[in-house]
Amino acid sequence: MKKHTAIYLNYFGYDTTDFIPCEVCGSQAVDIHHLECRGMGGSKTKDVIENLQALCRNCHITYGDKKQHKDFLIITHQIKMNIIYRDWETDRKSTRLNSSHRL
Repeated sequence: MKKHTAIYLNYFGYDTTDFIPCEVCGSQAVDIHHLECRGMGGSKTKDVIENLQALCRNCHITYGDKKQHKDFLIITHQIKMNIIYRDWETDRKSTRLNSSHRL
């Protein structure tokens, strides 16, 4: 498994056998797209979750690596990141509240 794929799966808690939704259309994602290209040299500095997005083949072909769609992809990924963060915060606060009510 490629490093950037492992980073994405680990961050969102996916297993390799899980259904991973395309961040654009919701169908089965098959690619982990770099929002900022790694370039021909294959720089690993872009392998951070903020730069990685799950896409199905059709959306990768349609939107990936096309300047006119870059802002759309970034916003779509930021929305997913914010939803995950809000869910994590809600779970964390709920756990803290529940544990403080123990006798």
